[in-house]
Amino acid sequence: MAKKAEKTKKTEAAEWMYEIISNPHVTEKGTRGSEHGQVTFKVPMSATKPQIKQAVETLFEVKVKGVNTLIQKGKTKRFKGHKGFRGDVKKAIVTLEQGQTIDQFNA
Repeated sequence: MAKKAEKTKKTEAAEWMYEIISNPHVTEKGTRGSEHGQVTFKVPMSATKPQIKQAVETLFEVKVKGVNTLIQKGKTKRFKGHKGFRGDVKKAIVTLEQGQTIDQFNA
């Protein structure tokens, strides 16, 4: 019975971690960061640095050196005369230990 409970806990934790690390943020600047062992992800606004670190280490089986976060504020855009608004986005720039890599395009 105890093993089944542990397995369920691990599964629940993994599902929660996939909500935090939903997708990579691929841009020119993010690609340049990969030369220095950095990977950029879009994360929920409620995600904290320790949660992000734990999720990346568990899901990708790598060692994380540090996590930096930033909030990109949304802006007003116009499309064919109609106003729209882009929402705020939180990004996490994860620095990996020396020799660790994450292949974003084949994951």
